[in-house]
Amino acid sequence: MTVTLRNSTSAVRWRRLCATMVVLASMSLAGTSYAASPGLAEDPMGYAPDGSCAGCHEQQDSAWQDSDHGWAMREATPENVLGDFDNAEFEDGDIKARFHREDDRFLATIEGPDDPKADWEIRYTFGYSPLQQYLVELPDGKLQALTIAWDSRPEDQGGQRWFSLYPGETFTPDDPLHWRGRYQNWNAMCADCHSTNVQKGYDLDTDSFSTTWHEQTVGCQSCHGPSQSHVDWATKWQEDHPAATAESSETAETVRTPETPGLSAEDMGLPVDPANWEGKELVEQCARCHSRRQMLGVGTEPGTPLTDAALPSLLTDGLYHADGQIQGEVYVYGSFAQSRMYQAGVTCTNCHDPHTTRVKIEGNGLCTQCHNLAPPEQYPGIKPADYDSPEHHHHEPGTEGAQCVSCHMPETTYMVVDPRRDHSFRVPRPDLHEATNSPDACTSCHQNQSPAQAANTIQQWFGDLSRASQQGRPGHDLPHYGVTLQAARNGDPEALDGLVELVNNEDTPDIVRATAVDALASFGPPAVPTLESALHDASSQVRAAAAPPFAQAPDSARIQQLMPLVDDSDLAVRDEAVKALAGVSMMLVPDDQRDKLLEARRDYERRLREGADLPGNRLNLAVLLERTAREDEAIEQYRAALKMDPYFLPARANMVTLLSREGQAEEARDALREGLALEEMPEPDRGHLAYLLALSLAEDKQFEEAIEWLDKAAQWRPAHARTHYNLALLLDRLGRKDEAEAALDEGLRYAPEDPDLLYAEVYLNATQGRVNEALEALSRLRQVRPDDPQLQRLERQLRGQGAAQ
Repeated sequence: MTVTLRNSTSAVRWRRLCATMVVLASMSLAGTSYAASPGLAEDPMGYAPDGSCAGCHEQQDSAWQDSDHGWAMREATPENVLGDFDNAEFEDGDIKARFHREDDRFLATIEGPDDPKADWEIRYTFGYSPLQQYLVELPDGKLQALTIAWDSRPEDQGGQRWFSLYPGETFTPDDPLHWRGRYQNWNAMCADCHSTNVQKGYDLDTDSFSTTWHEQTVGCQSCHGPSQSHVDWATKWQEDHPAATAESSETAETVRTPETPGLSAEDMGLPVDPANWEGKELVEQCARCHSRRQMLGVGTEPGTPLTDAALPSLLTDGLYHADGQIQGEVYVYGSFAQSRMYQAGVTCTNCHDPHTTRVKIEGNGLCTQCHNLAPPEQYPGIKPADYDSPEHHHHEPGTEGAQCVSCHMPETTYMVVDPRRDHSFRVPRPDLHEATNSPDACTSCHQNQSPAQAANTIQQWFGDLSRASQQGRPGHDLPHYGVTLQAARNGDPEALDGLVELVNNEDTPDIVRATAVDALASFGPPAVPTLESALHDASSQVRAAAAPPFAQAPDSARIQQLMPLVDDSDLAVRDEAVKALAGVSMMLVPDDQRDKLLEARRDYERRLREGADLPGNRLNLAVLLERTAREDEAIEQYRAALKMDPYFLPARANMVTLLSREGQAEEARDALREGLALEEMPEPDRGHLAYLLALSLAEDKQFEEAIEWLDKAAQWRPAHARTHYNLALLLDRLGRKDEAEAALDEGLRYAPEDPDLLYAEVYLNATQGRVNEALEALSRLRQVRPDDPQLQRLERQLRGQGAAQ
């Protein structure tokens, strides 16, 4: 299965929304307050010079040289540049470019709307297959990735050409998606995972970088840790064993022999010992980069538990389909963490060579290492069977449909030419399409069939999977978690029970349980007991997801529930607790815990300031400042986030709310109108801004203009019930009864069980003397809120009104 996700404006706006939901900004430790070109760090910090490992580990070094890691970032030399720089011309819409050389210098001449023609020297290459990007240097220590890339695939596969990562799209220089914009900035977006031990050196006041690395690309020490002590040990070992120096690889081959059985990593000067990593511990080391996550500003030193350095993204809309299949660029971990293989202890290196980064065996043989008639004893969950046979895959042997990955690892194409496989290793479930609107592997190939037809075929082959576990195994009582998560995304009140079941079911993958906890935050008081329990869960992801909902609780409840998490073993959990505790009255915090909370908050703020190179972290900093009564500074940081990305809705919405609260209503409305004027603003976001503008105008008694903006908001964001509610009540207030009822009916068409809309229906009918219609609406409202005592009193009033008529 292959799905192509085009890097269109709409797709990229989704990326912005995803950054909003999980605040994906990457934070690294700042070094200095002045800008400098990126380069090698002066302080070795325990790292050995580049190339130190090859003398003893020749085989591993040779395998690494041509790997994705080895090619992650290289100097732009004739050996490393793959693209055609022989005066090659490229044009896409209003963008024109010419790629040429001056001796060993590679240059790109680029011009576009409001973008004067200029030559830019290529400083570094980025990647090599199936595409290669190119980095140029701007002032303030910034490296930028060009959005025109080289398709390095063979010509017969459509490659060997220049292409745009955003075909047909044109961005002005002030757009963050322009190649000079923030989302194409190497320092902020890419550096952490394309070089070794990156120190960003970001300066918040000047928005500049002094970025350094210890290896320009992803070298040995990215995974093995700083290794100068190991090099010193190896040098001494060779001095003590002069006969071994004749064979350069012999040192590595002989240090752990029966002669030296107790030799440990520490004995050899190694900071970590990947050979002893097992299961989830090993996977988390890869996930430091191969995941969608929020970095926490403490670096990514090997051996660190994942949630002590980062907060992995949840299965949120825009990143993942409701059933957990990949949607946005999520980089493997979040998918693999859902899989039965992950639960069973399978690791990345079971399938991938850690040095070449390629799969160990091509084709179905990779899977049949374990999935065969005699599975390995360590994986008792595998049913013995001949999986590489028509009896299992029901396709002609040797065809695309007979490949394990076609059904169990469907592809989605990113960056126009880069297909990536879903690593959740799921059983095809076309029967879930109707409930989750997720794609399925069957109909992506058999496009002449509907999901229902495909589901019928699957049932004939394998039996009924409608009550199977999340990975398709029959005999389980719970439905697939995707059904529940989609219901929660839709705002279905009946999703509550399913979410609670997911959280409490320890067989459910932790990333799914954490996503369910996150979803429960919108279900009000009935969800509180489950959220309180989740604060003490064994999974750090679940604990981290449980903290934010308590940010709106009364101070005493917040302190009682969240202070224990300030001592949590994982930094991600501690940070979420500190964020949620921001703004509590320090007088209510027990004396023996007050200093601890203040110190944790100071540390969190310091890391936010050092990593405020992306809009998401500027937003987090502004929120912290606002909650701690530093309103002027908060407004400044909201403005800084919008300067980086004027489309960043949370920063604009938070800023205008704060401005209004500070008595600066006109400034708030100016900021809203500025956002509404942005041509590429997605309609749902435009609808949200229009809604806020309407509320501000209504507060100022500018009712007619408020109605105009509410009407626009309802068109741009029709599923937002509160917009229809306010529009209906405001129209009613102005005596426009028919229009009010029409607005209410439109809202109920999209959200028939919304309590506010149902209450408005009761009100409008009652005020016009239609008691029976009001009672019918009230009956539906009581089904949604069965335990609301006020509704019983309202019913008595309505029946009394009816009797009096």
